[in-house]
Formats: sequence, C-alpha cells, structure tokens
Amino acid sequence: MARLCLVTGDSVAVAIESPTGWTLEEEARGSGAQCLAVDPGAPTLIYIGTEGHGVLRSTDGGRSWTPAGSFRLTDVYSLAVSPSERRRGRGVVLAGTEPSALFRSDDGGTTWVELEGLQSIPSKPQWSFPPRPYTHHVRCIALSAHDPALILAGIELGGVMRSTDGGATWEDHKRGAYADCHWLATHPKDPGRVYEASGGGAAMSLDAGATWRCTDAGLDRRYAWGLAVDPDDPDLAYLSASPSPMHAHYGGHAQAALYRRHRGRWEEIGDGLAPPLAVLPMAIAVDASGTVYAGLRNGTLYRSRDRGDSWEKLPVPALRAILALAVG
Repeated sequence: MARLCLVTGDSVAVAIESPTGWTLEEEARGSGAQCLAVDPGAPTLIYIGTEGHGVLRSTDGGRSWTPAGSFRLTDVYSLAVSPSERRRGRGVVLAGTEPSALFRSDDGGTTWVELEGLQSIPSKPQWSFPPRPYTHHVRCIALSAHDPALILAGIELGGVMRSTDGGATWEDHKRGAYADCHWLATHPKDPGRVYEASGGGAAMSLDAGATWRCTDAGLDRRYAWGLAVDPDDPDLAYLSASPSPMHAHYGGHAQAALYRRHRGRWEEIGDGLAPPLAVLPMAIAVDASGTVYAGLRNGTLYRSRDRGDSWEKLPVPALRAILALAVG
C-alpha cells in the first residue's frame, strides 16, 4: 500500500492507499506550497517550502503544519534533507530561496544559518530567471548519501553550483551541465552519479558534479523538468519534457512525454500515459520497490509498477496541480 505527499502550489496533500481504495487529505491551504522534502530517517518529519511563508514543518506525516523557524527570505523553492548527516536523530535540512540563497538547519528547522559562500560565486551577476529577469532562485538541491560535505544547487537560471565543504565555498557552473537547471538527482548506491534535468536537455556527472556531459540521445523534446532515479540501478532514470517553456507552462498544449534512460539513451515510455501529453508531468518519484509515480501539472496522478512500461491513473481526486511529490 502506498502513501504519497503532494505539493499543489497552494497546499499539501497526503494520499493513502488501503485495501478499500484511496483517501486524500489536503492541508496547509493558502500556504503557497512549492516544494517538499521528507526526512529519510524519520518519514513522519516533512518540510514544505512556500511562497511568502518560508518553511513549514509536519511531525505527524502531514496531518498538521507549523512554521519551521524563520530566516531573512520567505519564498522557498527547494528543500533537501541530508541522507548522510544527522543531528540528534534528524537529518540536516537545506532550503533554497528567491532571490538565490541557501539556508541550513541542524535542529529540524527550528533555527537556520545562511550558507553565505553562495553569494560569492563569480557568475552570480549574470543569474536571471526569464519570467522575472530581475531575480533568480535556487530551484533544486541535491545531497549525497555518501558524502555529507557535498552539496549541489541548481540555479534557475544560472547553472549547477557545487560545494565539497558543506557550503562554505562553492565551485561555479561547469561546461557540460545546463544553465537552466530544473532538477538534480544523486544516487544512493553510486557516489559519483548525478543527473540533471534542464531547460536545454539532460546532463550527467560520474564524479559527483566535478565534470559533466550532455546526455540528450533519444530526447525529441528538450525542455526537461521532472527527474527521478531508480534506487537500485544507477543507470535507470526517468525524465519528463516538453518542446519549450511555452508548451510546458502555458495552456493545455504541453506536447509532453515521459522518458526512461536505459542502456545509455532516453526512450519514450507511457502505455496508458501515451505522448503527446496535454500537460507536463512536473514531479516524478520512485519508491524502494521500483514503482514509479508521476504527478501532472493538472493535478492528476499516475503510477507504473513495471518501471514505466505501462501506467494507471490513480483514483485520487484531482488537485489544483502537482508540483512535487514524495513516497513515504
């Protein structure tokens, strides 16, 4: 039986599967929820990032939410909980904001400290988010299951930034990665593997972000967004993409597709969720068994039990949108 946590852009919802069907409870309405992260060592501890309200925290699996301490910025677009660094039984939490900044909490979100080294990256004056060119944000954060000092931060639009000392100092964007970074994924069994989904295509690193190469073979749509990796196979990953940002984000003409990376190239997948899709799958997640979930921009939810070969639409009431999801 599955348990999913879903972020809608306004609220957070918990969908629970039982032998008699699915139930859906929607909480934190009006919060402007944009992203979420679940503590891998304490699955009932969940964080959401919001527009205007900072970080909210749930200690009961999403049934109730309270502010998780405050810092100087309130628009939070990315969150991550470390799978390799824990303090007093809780994973270290990182929050990424607009304008671009990173904050760290060692006490479950009660207090926060800014990782100020991000502000010294040489390319920062060129960072700019096209719809709001006067600003930019940390769209995604990837942490390592093997090295607690490794942090990768994707700036929309600016590139992939890397720290190997816990955020004290940073390496600037590297050739081979894409500048319009939307999602980053490390792998729990391969210390060097990192995938990137971006507005220009897909990229991969085999040395924990030190070097990158484009991996677009098989993609006929290059505006990539959702990304997830199979927990057992570092070579198996999933990606969603549209032809352009206009297709992806405006109207019901996304012309989107889901892809699976296997044997070194991407292939379209989706019996039961066949391309072209009218709306973009914004969020992808894979559970411990290899079951894949895809949340669409129109709030519908799909599942594949055979690693993407076929899909079923889950009988869960449609939400406003699904911007992020986690399986717990």
